[in-house]
Amino acid sequence: MKQVWTCTGAATLALLTAPAAAQTAPPAPITVTGGATLVTDYRFRGLSQTDRSVAVQATATVQHRSGFYVSFWGSSIDDYVANGSDAELDLIGGYRKTFGGTAVDGGVLYYVYPHNGGAKTDFFEPYLSLSHTIGPVSAKLGGNVAWKQRGLGLTGDRRRGEYLYGELSAGIPTTPATLTGHLGHSFERNYITFGERYTDWSVTAAVVVKQVTLGVAYVDTNKRLFSYPAGGGHNKDVAKGAVVGSVGFSF
Repeated sequence: MKQVWTCTGAATLALLTAPAAAQTAPPAPITVTGGATLVTDYRFRGLSQTDRSVAVQATATVQHRSGFYVSFWGSSIDDYVANGSDAELDLIGGYRKTFGGTAVDGGVLYYVYPHNGGAKTDFFEPYLSLSHTIGPVSAKLGGNVAWKQRGLGLTGDRRRGEYLYGELSAGIPTTPATLTGHLGHSFERNYITFGERYTDWSVTAAVVVKQVTLGVAYVDTNKRLFSYPAGGGHNKDVAKGAVVGSVGFSF
């Protein structure tokens, strides 16, 4: 943001003769970022978490210049996702380091579902990803692997989780638009996969203008999985392909 200075006399002379380094503030040791997003459907690994309806989401991250960070991410969800809960809260702690065009990012996610009737639905999930950027093109490989936990169990048992994915992104030259392709696979049958192993994929176009991001994506899977709303009602195929729109604001 451009700053306007009003100086007179000695103050003007001091400003004009000050070394350039003195006018450049050192990078802050801690940065805080965040934002809010409205999506037409919250899709988690290809599956709708809102019965193919609108979701409101928010996030905030505090990052140290060493690479360590903590984040919060939250979204509205439908009641079939976690035994009647209407929200998902993700607490994240991790470390990210960049070496030239290569970035390594790893940490632990903790998924929390409040107001779930006392059911064991919360669980931890470690993650790790490796990405590399050459010019406008970026490739990413990642995985989330969870140990056996009750929050992933199907009938009171303990289940583990294993999700691997790859992404390829490219910025369109001279435009603020980016195209991203995603391919992922869930290898374990557990609560969040509706007891199935399946593959998901998506293609997303996003445009960033200052603090606003507009996105449209096509998301699909190779399964047919149905929701069972707590209050009854029409069961929808939450794995069915759909176009998902979004608008986000960041700070």
